[in-house]
Amino acid sequence: MATTTVTLERKRETLLAPTRFWEVDAMRGVAIITMIVYHTLWDLWYWRVLPDIVLWDGFWKYWQRFTAGTFLILVGVSMTLVYRRERSRRGPDAPLFPKFLGRGLKIFGFGMIITLVVGLSGVGYVDFGILHLIGVSTILAYPFLRFTWLNFGLWVAFSAVGRWLLTVHFDGRWVPVIIGSYATIFFINGRWLAPLGITPNHYAAVDYFPLIPWFGVILLGVWFGNWFYADNRRLLPLPEWGDFAPIRGLRFLGRHSLFIYLIHQPVILAILFLLGIVRL
Repeated sequence: MATTTVTLERKRETLLAPTRFWEVDAMRGVAIITMIVYHTLWDLWYWRVLPDIVLWDGFWKYWQRFTAGTFLILVGVSMTLVYRRERSRRGPDAPLFPKFLGRGLKIFGFGMIITLVVGLSGVGYVDFGILHLIGVSTILAYPFLRFTWLNFGLWVAFSAVGRWLLTVHFDGRWVPVIIGSYATIFFINGRWLAPLGITPNHYAAVDYFPLIPWFGVILLGVWFGNWFYADNRRLLPLPEWGDFAPIRGLRFLGRHSLFIYLIHQPVILAILFLLGIVRL
C-alpha cells in the first residue's frame, strides 16, 4: 500500500509539473537569434557584400559554436524531459521508443530536403548537417535517456575522439576499408564516412555536424537534463521570468525553432534581395 501511495503521489506531482520550462524555450530562442545573425553574415560573405569577413575563425567561429552547442544541448535536455514525463504518465513498461523514432525520422527527413535543395541550388553540399545529426541522435540517444553520469562520460569520450579525427584525412575521393577475418579490402566513397567525422582533404560542406563529436554534445544535454530537471523539477529554483515581454518573445522563437530553421534562409535572402543588398 505504501508503494502504491508513493507511486500515485509521484504521478500527481508529474501532472502538476510544468509541461515546459521557460528557460529551456528562452535559451533555444537565443540560439535562434544568434543563428539568424550568423547566417545573414554568411549570405553577405557569399554574395561578396562583406567579402573580407572571417566566419570560420576567431570571434565568429565561437559565435557559431555557441549557437550549435546551445541547440544540441537543449535537444538532449528536451529529450529527457519528454522521456521522464511520458514514463511517469504511461508507466514503466510503456513503449516510448516509437515516439522518439518517429520524431527522429521526421527531423532527418527535413535534413534530406535541405541536402536536396542546397545541392540543386549550386551553393554547395550538405552530407550530414545539423538536422541530420538531430534526427539520427534522437533515435540513437533513446537507450541512454535513463542514465545520468554515463552520458557525461560519453561526452568526454566523443570529444576526445572527435579532436583526434580533426587530424585524420585522406587524399582523393575514395578510401580503402578493411573488413572480415580475411582482411577483405574494398573502396568506399569518402563522403559516405562524413557522418562519422571522417572526411577527405578540402571537405567544404556548408553545413556539417558529424556524430563524432557532436552526438556527445547531445548526450551532455541528456546528462544535464537528468541532473538539473530530476523528476520534472528544477534542481535549483529560478525566478519565474517567463511572462516578461522579452522572455515571452524568446520563448515563442524557441517553441517554433524547427519551423524557423526551415524557413529562415529563404526569408533572409528575400529581404536582402528586396533591399537591393544582394542580386540573386
